[in-house]
Amino acid sequence: MVQRLRVRYAKRGRLRFTSHRDISRAVERAVRRADVPVAFSAGFSPHPRISYVGAAAPTGVASEAEYLEIGVTRRCDPERLLAALDTSLPPGLDVLAVVEATADNLADRLECSVWEVRLPQADPALAAVAVERFNAAERVDVERLTKKGMRRFDAREAVLSLGVAEGTETTAGQASSQPCVILRMVVRHATPAVRPDDVLTGLRLVADFAPPVPPAVTRLAQGPLDVSTGEPADPFGLDREVTRGGETEPVGGHVGGDL
Repeated sequence: MVQRLRVRYAKRGRLRFTSHRDISRAVERAVRRADVPVAFSAGFSPHPRISYVGAAAPTGVASEAEYLEIGVTRRCDPERLLAALDTSLPPGLDVLAVVEATADNLADRLECSVWEVRLPQADPALAAVAVERFNAAERVDVERLTKKGMRRFDAREAVLSLGVAEGTETTAGQASSQPCVILRMVVRHATPAVRPDDVLTGLRLVADFAPPVPPAVTRLAQGPLDVSTGEPADPFGLDREVTRGGETEPVGGHVGGDL
């Protein structure tokens, strides 16, 4: 392995119902179709050096900010790799950015996520009251079944911000005229992870607010917490700065093959 490339990708539309295992299979097939010179591990059963960074968005949840790393055996141009990989993936799995890994562990930069939760047919007034009570609470204990059994934890501590607005319903990526309540939350990554459904459970506990139909959840971003904005910054920012600073070989230099 002579180079590591970091990839930001999205899962959209019906692909949000795809399991993480199926997504990893689709990525491996796309890597072969795109003729990416992927490196393989040593040992009796070698496997491609593709690693998924951070906690994957749950099945049924869309995302604009999922991350993986690919190790390659010859240097590749990130922009060419982006185009080749995106073309080889099924519609709904879209490559948004590719950078060369230059420093740090990417997982350490993924400190928080921004989530958007659309609640069709929900009452805006009741949602506003529930959000206000949740934000005012010092602690909101919820329960969730995990791999280790039923766990009880505080869903309030990890929520850095939670707001409510009114918008229109979106179905299969198409906007409609039907009104809906939109929750936007910034959640710090913790153990156990606090997910949007945990926050919805908290809203029900503090204000008896429950959406009448299943919510549409999308992860909009994740990255290091910017204390000045209270939002996640670009986790690829440091890689781009180091590359521009000349501390690595120029992007696209020593490129072999079509990539």
